[in-house]
Amino acid sequence: MRILREKKEKTMKTLAVYLKNYIKECILAPLFKQFEAILELIVPLVMAAIIDRGIGMGDKPYILKMGLLLAAIAVAGFIAASIAQYFAAKAAIGFSTELRSAVLRKIHSLSFSDFDAAGTSTLMTRMTSDINQAELGVNKILRLLLRSPFVVFGAMVVAFTIDTECALIFLGVIALLCIIVLGIMVSTIPMHTKVRQGLDKVTEKTRENLAGVRVLRAFTAEDEEEAEFERRNKKLTALELKVGRVSELLNPLTLIAVNAAIMILIWTGAIKVNIGSLTQGQVVALYNLMSQILVELVKMARLIIIVAKAAASGKRVAKLLNTESTKLSGTALPKANAPKGSVEFSNVTFTYKLGGAPAVENISFTAAPGETIGIIGGTGSGKSSIVNLIPGFYTADSGSIKVDDVEVNSFEPHALMKRIGIVPQKAELFKGSIRSNLLMGNPDADESMMREALKKAQALDIVDSRPEGLDAEVEQGGRNLSGGQKQRLTIARALLKNPEILILDDSASALDYATDAKLRMAIMNTENPPTTFIVSQRAASMLYADKILVMNDGHLIATGRHEELLNSCSVYREIFDSQFSSEGGAA
Repeated sequence: MRILREKKEKTMKTLAVYLKNYIKECILAPLFKQFEAILELIVPLVMAAIIDRGIGMGDKPYILKMGLLLAAIAVAGFIAASIAQYFAAKAAIGFSTELRSAVLRKIHSLSFSDFDAAGTSTLMTRMTSDINQAELGVNKILRLLLRSPFVVFGAMVVAFTIDTECALIFLGVIALLCIIVLGIMVSTIPMHTKVRQGLDKVTEKTRENLAGVRVLRAFTAEDEEEAEFERRNKKLTALELKVGRVSELLNPLTLIAVNAAIMILIWTGAIKVNIGSLTQGQVVALYNLMSQILVELVKMARLIIIVAKAAASGKRVAKLLNTESTKLSGTALPKANAPKGSVEFSNVTFTYKLGGAPAVENISFTAAPGETIGIIGGTGSGKSSIVNLIPGFYTADSGSIKVDDVEVNSFEPHALMKRIGIVPQKAELFKGSIRSNLLMGNPDADESMMREALKKAQALDIVDSRPEGLDAEVEQGGRNLSGGQKQRLTIARALLKNPEILILDDSASALDYATDAKLRMAIMNTENPPTTFIVSQRAASMLYADKILVMNDGHLIATGRHEELLNSCSVYREIFDSQFSSEGGAA
């Protein structure tokens, strides 16, 4: 219990920080709701006075005066409720806005290993559904969390001022309802957590189907994927129904309890009226107070369901915010006389967080400034793993990785990334224009610099063929461009950075051999060329590399130039012969 309480307190503290700029709204919203509640509690007393004095004595001026008072109370209550709603909405929306920004900053601070462990679908759910649910919870809490209990206990206190015996009925029903409400709340909170987890799985499958729709159609696998989606969806539905059944018990149970209390109250009140210890107006006032309790408890029942969902969602968001990032956070910088663009691996072993065997094991090599390093091998041999370790996307289990004679783990992250240009396996472009995508590589670049980078990347024709030129539109993910066009534009973006180290991670797979060769020659002939890592399964891309690393099942089995490896490495020779014999002159 103590551990659970500490976790809840930690969650509350984590999320409450994002309400600190809305303290005024968090105070004023409940205060205006309390004022509205006080006005509501006055209404039964005014009605009692109208019945006993106005109607009972035939005093029409008094009835008119009290009627105007009721109208004034209604107007004042409406104004107070509107102001409370305004402040509650302002606080809730501001809270979700700041929380969403904090979650995005947290996601950007995570390492690739943290991303792999969390999963994209889970992070998307945190950013959208979970934060929306937390926002709704804050809004409802500010408006109703204090108001409803205040009305319930306020009605009980007013009832005691009218008749003690009848007020005991109020006391009994409130105690019973508190037991019902707390019991259902304790039961539903863990269920809502499972529902959110089920939603993650449905979102994950939806995302997979949308991203891989072409593959599904190509392999006619729609039926299997639909069946799997249906299975996950039915499981989520079953969870929703289960929690719904428990949650829906609140309304009937509260109605039964309150209506039973009303029956007892009317019976008792009627007897007291007959003996003269209560007036008809007082009985009506007690009935109205009991009705107010019913209304507020129904609101509380709904509030508890919303708060339970918000608590489950808030716990998930807080867990993400409290995640310790394994992203590099060093402070070291290279010395002034350090070689610019040098890379050194010494006995490096690395295993993915969710992997079994090491992806790469005992890797050692050096890359001097300006050298072209080719990395070749079969699928899953560890080629991409090596280049992902250079910018610190992943942290090695053991061994040493140095860039410019500084350990990558100790390197100041922004300074490290300024030295490295990366073109990933999957060409990623963002919605906007060609210009805006290129400027991600160098925000200060002018048009001539962009055109020079496009020329080196063999992508100048993409711009010149469009009337808008650099301002030509790019759809989300670059879906209005071909695979080769996207690859060339991402290469131009990396070259515009003018990096000391350039990583081309199988980034020319969609290019023909001639364009690929022109691209490599353009990079090699650059003044002060970068240290270039070319990851590829094409032997043709390795012909002019200063050093080729041959990978096999996570191990570096050979290092050398093209001619040396043809004579000394059977794996490299097998790759070369298979490609050149089948592709001949094109290779």
